[in-house]
Parts: sequence; C-alpha cells; structure tokens
Amino acid sequence: MTDEHENLTQAYRQNEVPSLAAEAEETPKKRFEDLPPAAQRALKEAEARRQEIDARQNAMPDEVNGRGGLEPTRYDDWEIKGLTVDF
Repeated sequence: MTDEHENLTQAYRQNEVPSLAAEAEETPKKRFEDLPPAAQRALKEAEARRQEIDARQNAMPDEVNGRGGLEPTRYDDWEIKGLTVDF
C-alpha cells in the first residue's frame, strides 16, 4: 500500500499546474518611446501630479508629536497603509 501511495503522490506532482511566475518575469517592459502618444502624455501628467503632491507635502510644517510618515490625506482622501478609507 505504501508503494501505491508513493506512486499516486509522484503522479500528482507531475500533473501539477506550472507556476506562471517564471513566464511573467520573461515579459520585457515597454520603453517609454515605444508607447502610444496618449500613454506617454498620461504618464507625464501622472508624474507632474506626483511632483505637485510631493511639493505640497514638503511645504507643510512638521507635525509635533505626530504619528510620523507621510501625510495620510496627501491624495485628498484618507489613507492608511496604502489603502483608501472612506468614512
């Protein structure tokens, strides 16, 4: 019975679904120049918005005895650990 169990276990391992992680790593990223004009424009606008938000963040006075870290309302919505929270 142990040999039969061992054979079934090996057969199961051989029929397992392969991981897609290896395939995802092989996909090359597109260069900025290869993207369509609309995508390039959107990426530039997003970068400008991030820079504006960072500038606003840096201009704010430091909070005394605060929780530390980035301002949770920097994207005009409350954020906790990267998740938006609505009240």
